[in-house]
Amino acid sequence: MSDFEVVWDSRCGVAESPVWDAAHRRVMFCDIDGKRINALSIGSGARESWEFPDIVGSFGLCRSGRLVVSQRHHVVLFDPVSGALTDLTGKIAEPPTNRLNDGKVGPDGAFWVGSMDGNTPRQKVAALYRVTADGQVTKQEGGIAGSNGLAWSPNGRIMYHSDSTVGIIQAWDFNPVTGARDNHRILARLTSADGRPDGAATDADGNYWSAGPSAGCLNCFSPTGELLRKWQFPVPGPTMPCFADGGLYVTSLRDGKSAEVLAEFPTLGGLFRADAPVSGTRVGLFADQ
Repeated sequence: MSDFEVVWDSRCGVAESPVWDAAHRRVMFCDIDGKRINALSIGSGARESWEFPDIVGSFGLCRSGRLVVSQRHHVVLFDPVSGALTDLTGKIAEPPTNRLNDGKVGPDGAFWVGSMDGNTPRQKVAALYRVTADGQVTKQEGGIAGSNGLAWSPNGRIMYHSDSTVGIIQAWDFNPVTGARDNHRILARLTSADGRPDGAATDADGNYWSAGPSAGCLNCFSPTGELLRKWQFPVPGPTMPCFADGGLYVTSLRDGKSAEVLAEFPTLGGLFRADAPVSGTRVGLFADQ
């Protein structure tokens, strides 16, 4: 894999949730506290941004062309063309210090989204939810401190998830039609050298790529949890990888870095790209039609 280069010096507080929109040949990502979703055209380099009334924890693509977006405590549908914003869910029953975090559309056409505790240190009071196009919210897991790392195998038969605070990556056998899960297992327990498991993506070979922001690296695991390779990232704080059009795009965080670190790495909070050694898993579409 070649060296990473910054392709959008966006300087987000926390850039996250990069998504490959193949229909429009663009990479989209959010600025969580900036309440914004950004889009970078691969062909022309054109940039576009949309503002939201609340924080944007994560988002996914819809069959209709809209976006399904997690705000602080609820999920909305957004039309990038018209700017129309529609509440999909009511307020999700979460502690007031929690917020929605990492989310992705699964092979089942549902939006899977987790929450995170906002306290320091984080407590295991967060959860993982499955949201369907009729606005139904079903709690799938509890006892989480920081829900993260959602991804699925290329055939949709394995679901991955991490708890960043606890430092574990877990997996289930997954039914890509119904969204049912069973055979839970711990895929990996990460050390400080690996970094806490943050956002993730799977490649076409079925391997699981996990950002380790606290160690400034990307970790690639086999479907059985073997650490296949570790790449040092050019700046501290990579947050999530995304395979797109022959490239590997990675978001990064700026918040919490010292003045000295920011002086050394001024492009923290930007979007980075390197040539990808493998293609990625197909992006799921929310079944809103």
